[in-house]
Amino acid sequence: MAPIEFNWNNDNGNRIYAVEWPARNARAVIGLIHGVGEHCRRYDEMAAWYNQHDIAVVGYDRQGFGRSEGRKGYAEDYKEYVDEIARLLINCERRYPDLPVFLYGHSMGGHLLLRYLIRRNPNISGAIVSAPHIRLSFTPSPILVGMGKLMRNFYPTFTQDSALDTNMLSRNPTVKPKYEADPLVHAKLTSRTGIDILENAAELDVYADGLKVPTLMMHGAADGLTSPEGTKAFASRNPENVTLKIWPELYHELHFEPEREQVFNYVLDWIEGKLSEVHRKPKSV
Repeated sequence: MAPIEFNWNNDNGNRIYAVEWPARNARAVIGLIHGVGEHCRRYDEMAAWYNQHDIAVVGYDRQGFGRSEGRKGYAEDYKEYVDEIARLLINCERRYPDLPVFLYGHSMGGHLLLRYLIRRNPNISGAIVSAPHIRLSFTPSPILVGMGKLMRNFYPTFTQDSALDTNMLSRNPTVKPKYEADPLVHAKLTSRTGIDILENAAELDVYADGLKVPTLMMHGAADGLTSPEGTKAFASRNPENVTLKIWPELYHELHFEPEREQVFNYVLDWIEGKLSEVHRKPKSV
């Protein structure tokens, strides 16, 4: 089935691009939250794979990214990014009423998903957090960080290049050239949002109050962008409801790696385990 495009307007009046990858006999739905600089249609292949296994997928482009409106790499309030996840969940529930919903966040999307789980405690069947930005695998330029902090309050829309090392996205040789040629990808981060990301990651890096939602956390052991050690430490501090999977040798974008079908199958097995738990629960009277 062909993807179905739709949109909504956020509280700022920005038109948010969204897409549904439908499944004919869906038994669950995944809500997809993409990473920094990219957009949801980079996940077409992954969504199609889950569709073949009767899992529908719904995704969106964060404001200021992809096809969505808004200043590139900017949110006046970091809460706006979390509000978008709440809207995604509403759309998943409206399009697939009575089906279990799983939220899937990658990189910055995984970072935002963890914040959403902690702050909002949503009623969902599970969360998949892929290569989240809890720590970076490298030390960001002190000059760029210092400039961001300096500009944040009196020039919050001051824009810098994120300097993402595209060589570290994936070991798949097709990923880097496609990413760099994609007109919907950009490397822009504003002073306010860039520092907000770093500060919120630092909060996640000490968080120890647990997660109430069943959560699968995954990371490639060779990720040179976001730190697998940060993910391991988060899971160690918050063991209840958390399943940790570290993939040896894999880079940042697990869903593009040569072993991606193994990753997809692992996630599917985890989802099916949660679906079995739902079916085993006695009905309330």
